[in-house]
Parts: sequence; structure tokens; C-alpha cells
Amino acid sequence: MKCKDIIDIIEKSYPPSAALSFDNVGLLAGSLQKEVKRVYLALDATAEVVGHAAGDGADLLITHHPLIFSPLKRVTEEDFVGRRVVELIRHDISYYAMHTNYDVLGMARLSGEVLALEEARTLDVTMELDGQEEGIGKVGMLPREMTLRECCEYVKGRMGLETVNVFGDLDMPVRKLAVSPGSGKSAIRPAIEKGAQVLVTGDIGHHDGLDAWEQGLAVVDAGHYGTEYMFIEDMRQYFRAHVKGVEVAAEPVHFPCRIV
Repeated sequence: MKCKDIIDIIEKSYPPSAALSFDNVGLLAGSLQKEVKRVYLALDATAEVVGHAAGDGADLLITHHPLIFSPLKRVTEEDFVGRRVVELIRHDISYYAMHTNYDVLGMARLSGEVLALEEARTLDVTMELDGQEEGIGKVGMLPREMTLRECCEYVKGRMGLETVNVFGDLDMPVRKLAVSPGSGKSAIRPAIEKGAQVLVTGDIGHHDGLDAWEQGLAVVDAGHYGTEYMFIEDMRQYFRAHVKGVEVAAEPVHFPCRIV
């Protein structure tokens, strides 16, 4: 199957028009006419991932986060981003990124399902599609009321995490939860406005966490990778259901940040 045909299938579900204005999604390197027999899935196009895709014999690498985000003035091996682009081209691997278009039309729903939220609705609405509000994150009710301490354990269990960081009173009762996978500083305001008692997200800085708690919103920082690596398995299942005749391999789960 040609690369363009695979992209056409993906973009029926995750059109680039759903991406936020700052983003860079779509085919970022390689040829639309490339014949694709094997796809490699990952969250980030790190040098290690590019090497794994090449070693696996992949024809197409698909990641959530775009390798090329800021404009490149040159593509050479002297630059750590350009070096990866050169490697992709050297191994004749086309490269496709699906970032905030997937966040809006895939990750939001998936994160709500992973946390088993009831009465879930969109946290930060960015568009309307077929009469439905779509956007970043979800807000809904936990299956039962629990303390913030219990909520942390619940999040760790549901997301497969060893640790989380938390801002708030561990003994406070919580029931209404907002989740915004990835970097969630911008989700604090929508979470407060929608009456959430706790926000699960990643990349929360010291002052953002303190400010959120000052306004009555507890924050569970489950990490950027920890809240988004679900993309890999979800897209593996998507390929099984929608793209026939193409083999799919994926980068193993590997948390890039460790607490030691």
C-alpha cells in the first residue's frame, strides 16, 4: 500500500484540520508514493526510535509528537534534529506525525476511558464535529468518591505508572476529575471553570501547581510520557481495524524520565 493511501485512511479519522494552529502535523519527511509494507509506531522520533525503525525494516514511521516543530533552515548531520531527518531519508523511511489532531479526536476520548470517567465531556473545546464538541482532555466523575491519596493510587494503577507528583491535600475527598494528557498547564483554567476537584496531566511546574491548589484545584502530575504513551497501543489497534496488508511494529514502553 502506498504511503498516501495509508495517510488518507488515517486522516479520515484524524484530519489535520483538527490540529491546533501552532502545530505541525502530517507527512514531514519522505515520499507519498513510497510503498509501505511495514509501519513503526512511537511517541517521539528520537534518534533511538529512528534507529529502531530502520533496524525493523520500517517503510513508514508514525509518531505522536512531531520531530520537525520549529522551522529548519538546513538539514545536515551537524544538527541533532537534522541528523534524524537525514537518517530517515538515508533508510528511505517516510515520516508522519499526528499530534494535536489526535489529541482532539483520539487522546481526549481515550484518556477518559482509561480513567473510567462517568458522564465525561470535553474539557477544553476547540472545535465542533458532527454536532459534537471536541477538544483537549475530558472532565467527568470518578466511579466513586475517594481521597486525593486514593485517587493518586487509582491513576497510577489505571495508567500503569510507578509514581506521580501531587499538589493538594491528600486527605481531601474528590469525585470530579479532569484529565489533559501531555503538558497540562493550559488545562488548569478550564478544569477550574468546569468544577473539577483534581486535574490529571503532565509537565506541571512548581508555581503552576501551587497556583492551581490556591484556587482549590488539586493536581496530579503523571508525566508527559505517562499520560500519552497510550497513543502507541491505540494506533496499533487502529491499524489492525482499518489498514489491511501492512505489518505494524511499535516502540516498547520506555519511560524517558526516572526518579532515582
